[in-house]
Amino acid sequence: MKNLLVEIAYRGTAYHGFQFQKNARTVAEVIQDKIEQVFKRREPIVGCSRTDAGVHANSCFFHMKTDVPFPTEKFSEVFNRILPPDIVVLSCKEVPLDFHARYSCKGKEYLYRIWNHPIKDPFLSDLALYHKKPIDVQLLNREALPLVGRHDFTSFCNPNHKEGMSTVRTVDSLSFKREGDMVTMSIHADGFLYNMVRIIVGTLLEVNDGMLPLNSILPILMAKNRSLAGRTAPPYGLYLNRVDY
Repeated sequence: MKNLLVEIAYRGTAYHGFQFQKNARTVAEVIQDKIEQVFKRREPIVGCSRTDAGVHANSCFFHMKTDVPFPTEKFSEVFNRILPPDIVVLSCKEVPLDFHARYSCKGKEYLYRIWNHPIKDPFLSDLALYHKKPIDVQLLNREALPLVGRHDFTSFCNPNHKEGMSTVRTVDSLSFKREGDMVTMSIHADGFLYNMVRIIVGTLLEVNDGMLPLNSILPILMAKNRSLAGRTAPPYGLYLNRVDY
């Protein structure tokens, strides 16, 4: 028996997230179908993160325990020939049997991409949020400062978050940068709540647009009340960018 850690990237447009779902096409289901095709058995896989429908990944991991004699150095080559073009295997290596793609994770980084231009870009329609009003990156970097550190992020969490689970997370870094008309927010934390990144983006854009007052992030954070924060930004601008082990 060996434990394989597989790194993948995918465009999430056609999928209802990574995690298995009944009556919905997911990244995990497609990968498992291809593993069954090659290994001649259906091996369970465990992902590092549950991305929402339409969310993308530059780097995502799953582990798989198997006793099928298959060379790890050939994994990428073999599966990239049969996977659909919107999913790619980046690497595969053997890890200890007690390694867990989700629970061994020490931190993650997400990106959120925003096309900031008076005119939409049709080639980015499902790869970045279109935001017409000018974005002040320096202002957003100042306004986001209260979110860095260890806090209760109830105000920035979907109300459907499982009751009883901690809403405290440590955000190590959060910043916006502009490259031409593309604005990207990057955020790194020890973990994320349901919709946390998307609610942070939506709230900060409302501050940028004057819908919420300046210096409102800290009071919203301290209130622990989702209704005080801004809208949830759509999923298609979000990318799982890095997973730390």
